[in-house]
Amino acid sequence: MAQAYMTEKGNGGSEPEPSASRFRRRLAELRDDRGIWRRGLVLAAFSVLISLIMIFHAQLPNDVGNLGSLTETFLPWLGVAVPVLLAAALFRRSATALIAILLAAVVWANLFGGLVTDKSGSGGNLTVATHNVDADNADPRGTAESVAKSGADVLALTELKGSAVPVYEKALADTYKYHSVEGTVGVWSKYPLTASSPVDIKMGWTRAMRATVDTAHGQVAVFVAHLPSVRVKLNAGFTANQRDNSADALGAALAAEPLKKVVLLGDLNGTMNDRALSEVTSQMRSTQGAAGDGFGFSWPAQFPMARIDQIMVRGITPEASWTLPRTGSDHLPVAARLKV
Repeated sequence: MAQAYMTEKGNGGSEPEPSASRFRRRLAELRDDRGIWRRGLVLAAFSVLISLIMIFHAQLPNDVGNLGSLTETFLPWLGVAVPVLLAAALFRRSATALIAILLAAVVWANLFGGLVTDKSGSGGNLTVATHNVDADNADPRGTAESVAKSGADVLALTELKGSAVPVYEKALADTYKYHSVEGTVGVWSKYPLTASSPVDIKMGWTRAMRATVDTAHGQVAVFVAHLPSVRVKLNAGFTANQRDNSADALGAALAAEPLKKVVLLGDLNGTMNDRALSEVTSQMRSTQGAAGDGFGFSWPAQFPMARIDQIMVRGITPEASWTLPRTGSDHLPVAARLKV
């Protein structure tokens, strides 16, 4: 009986196959599978297309429905396709698709991998914040009190409804000794404000301003802007011409600023990738890109998909950048800690 049992065991009748043997057998099966390179060609083509869009997004035309700007607004979200395509390629057992998907993953990581990590530091001597408070905000007082808790030394508010301005002024009075409102934008500061004036961004009414903040570390020019909204229409694509013209005007105002230390706060209705903002982004540095925690998406507040609320600096070092808790607005507030 013992001999019979040992013989059966020696023949491998009841022993599991070693993992190394299973792996070698699996490799042999894949080598013998002649369809491994022919299957999944559609998946591979789609993956290559995604890679090409990410690499050459600046060459996409804006002549038809501002297709380039629309793509650049949501460009990071192309990465969502990578795990979906990967699962499909594994299911199809397609080596061609896997290689193409690996290419897409590498391109995405090269463009946006640095935004995933937390790059914030512990330094800084000036905290700023900006918030599109939404003209239809049903709780302006609660919104003001919420953003005041951020600890910002300088706070910019955009889309201020005229009838709600006194509410914001009263709610913020205990935290901020100085403030100035121009049209639908305003700045509140713990430091003295001087030389406050509107900035013409070619809209016909005031949605941008400039003020000098006399911080403990020198004068800082603070710009607050709310560029025109953009729309996605079935018959017109991404309609953003007025936004683009205003961005050019804002860029000209920033270029003419004599102070070396400049901060831009506000809702620009565009991301740092959007070529239409190049007159602004080419001369300013994003705090989120330089020292942010993650992507910092700010809109829409219910499910943020894009960072259109921006904090940008020139002549100042970003130390940290983050989003603040949701308020009664359809945007999230954003904040940054700077070293002046």
